[in-house]
Amino acid sequence: MFMGAYWIGSIYFFWVADYLFKHSLPDFIKRELLFFWIKQPNKLVNPQYILYLHKIIRTRMKNFIEEVTWRGMLHDVMPGTEGHLMEQMRVAYVGIDPTADSLHIGHLVGVMLLKHFQIAGHKPLALVGGATGMIGDPSGKSNERNLLDEATLRHNQEAIKAQLSRFLDFTSDAPNAAELVNNYDWMKEISFLDFIRDIGKHITVNYMMSKESVKKRLSSDAAEGMSFTEFTYQLVQGYDFMHLYKEKSCTLQMGGSDQWGNITTGTELVRRKEGGKAYALTCPLITKADGTKFGKSEGGNIWLDAKRTSPYKFYQYWLNTSDVDAEKYIKIFTFLSKETIAALIAEHQEAPHLRILQRRLAEEVTIMAHSELDLENAIKASNILFGNATADDLKQLDEATFLEVFDGVPQAEIARNEVEAGIEIITVLNDKTGFFKSNGEARRALTANSISVNRDKIKEDFVLSTNDLINNQFVLLQSGKKNYFVVRVV
Repeated sequence: MFMGAYWIGSIYFFWVADYLFKHSLPDFIKRELLFFWIKQPNKLVNPQYILYLHKIIRTRMKNFIEEVTWRGMLHDVMPGTEGHLMEQMRVAYVGIDPTADSLHIGHLVGVMLLKHFQIAGHKPLALVGGATGMIGDPSGKSNERNLLDEATLRHNQEAIKAQLSRFLDFTSDAPNAAELVNNYDWMKEISFLDFIRDIGKHITVNYMMSKESVKKRLSSDAAEGMSFTEFTYQLVQGYDFMHLYKEKSCTLQMGGSDQWGNITTGTELVRRKEGGKAYALTCPLITKADGTKFGKSEGGNIWLDAKRTSPYKFYQYWLNTSDVDAEKYIKIFTFLSKETIAALIAEHQEAPHLRILQRRLAEEVTIMAHSELDLENAIKASNILFGNATADDLKQLDEATFLEVFDGVPQAEIARNEVEAGIEIITVLNDKTGFFKSNGEARRALTANSISVNRDKIKEDFVLSTNDLINNQFVLLQSGKKNYFVVRVV
């Protein structure tokens, strides 16, 4: 009986082995399955275990290039990259600008690339450009950036890592756990003479001048020229790639399409100095259908830091995207499956006015960047203007969110001692705020039952007191459905 089970197990083993090699599976999966066979050969007799092996194959063998291609996240890729990634677990990095202590949504494409890379079974590195942040990158920029001191860069690095941890797994003991590195750590000890002797001699000026980012800055149309500091940027970034190739076995750098020149300088350095092979992959620069810049609002960047951009405003940015943009963004900025996205698009096209696509996009990204609680509060805040919010919903808003919800609404101030003493509503509506032009007009609105204080309908005998304050300082007046007025008690 034992021998029978052994032979059956052997048949299953050779079937699995045949499957492995026919499908060109990576070495780390082959080793894992063969390890199971050696340690527990009887398990391969169990059909349920065979299904488990299939599950490993399906989950661990996700094709990274296929994934980012259907999501519209692939602009250019060096030939051979896909086959290279399918051979075994690889290491790739994306550089992140550390000039602020928060990421903004313009960084999210690179972060999503790293996450998809990790999901596919590979190891992502997030490189904080401490050294390059002290130089400035000419790619796509007409002027040099402000240069930062080391203390500021270190603070920014820690803040950025905390935000990246919401997307990438840094803490597990998995072999493909993410790492955060700072190029200042290996650049700070290199002297200028060492750098030009050991690195500069491998890349010619002609090669550097051929890069599109350099050509733009040196063209006659450029408002300003390029400093030597910025000109050397591609060498520093190329050295980063070579350093990570040697120290972390990193063979792929990813970035925006404007980074192609800098990335390929790194692959060239790896080839010329190390005799190795490295690869490049870029994603498209994200645009909006109306031609305005992605990631910007009237108030500036949309940040991931709640202190810079509240979860409410963050949610509203995604909610207000156009139909065309929402269809594109939901593929790039969420991890929803191809089938789920196709179903959402079809449902949205049947009833565009319901904004199904925008709502799901805003929900997914807000949860990723903030939390489910922040999403719930953002939805409640949105419903205050456009839904059936209650006085209790209003009172749950913090000051910043309250002011953002009612940004642009007319305001007036009333002294606190007057509110503590109690003010008749007619006086509030006319004399104290000018919400109505006369007492008579205010009285007619009250008689018509069209006036609300903090969403509750009131009568002419209503007296405003400190019990009515939101966050102990605001009162929301409303006439009809759309006319609002904010009273700030000072």
